[in-house]
Amino acid sequence: MKIGILEAGLLREEMATRFDPYPIMFERFLGLSGRTFEFQAFSVLCGEMPVSIYDCDGWLITGSRHGVYENLEWMVPLQDFIRELANTELPLIGVCFGHQIIAQALGGEVIKSDKGWGVGLHQYGIDQVHSWMGDESQSVGIYAFHQDQVVTCPKSAKVFSSSEFCPFAGLSYGDSMISVQAHPEFEESYETALLETYVGTVVPEDVTEAALQSMYGNSADTQILASWFAEFFMSRQSRLQSVQSRQA
Repeated sequence: MKIGILEAGLLREEMATRFDPYPIMFERFLGLSGRTFEFQAFSVLCGEMPVSIYDCDGWLITGSRHGVYENLEWMVPLQDFIRELANTELPLIGVCFGHQIIAQALGGEVIKSDKGWGVGLHQYGIDQVHSWMGDESQSVGIYAFHQDQVVTCPKSAKVFSSSEFCPFAGLSYGDSMISVQAHPEFEESYETALLETYVGTVVPEDVTEAALQSMYGNSADTQILASWFAEFFMSRQSRLQSVQSRQA
């Protein structure tokens, strides 16, 4: 199965010398599932859009330092792409910025939340269990790094994961689209580096300290999320193949 990764953000210069870009992070993350995927990255923020939604078997939109409400030029075709996908059975996953731009493209609202920064290891409750989740979980721990939040869900969205800080942490759109606010692709070293780099300048010191404390002695449920994402993609592909065989 070929997954198209729509790169919506670049690592800042001081981070790019130490860590892989987002598409590589996602390739490594999905590899933890034990499934085999082929990948192709499209740097959409640099104007590199796929020719067709059918160029790949499934799609994933990464995070970004930009806010969807900035309505930058490159975000317009990306939202058109999302709306086109919404009319098909092709699977799409959005993460952080990806989560937010899917919501905005389909009629939701995203703002810079007055709750401030959500950083560190956050726990998210499971409000709806889907078939691609496998064994039922009551909550999952995921690294977060965001200030923007979805505050109004599109009519087509259903909440499957939430927290007090982020009520719309996980959204599903029918059977073919899901998105999460936090960063399951982040490793502890990258989350820590972000916090240490931006403490006191971007993220307040007390918020940073609390975030680091949330990570001390704890680990994210990376393996669980990798399995979820992989199973979601594979199950959508199986469904598409079944429909195509019936139509043949």
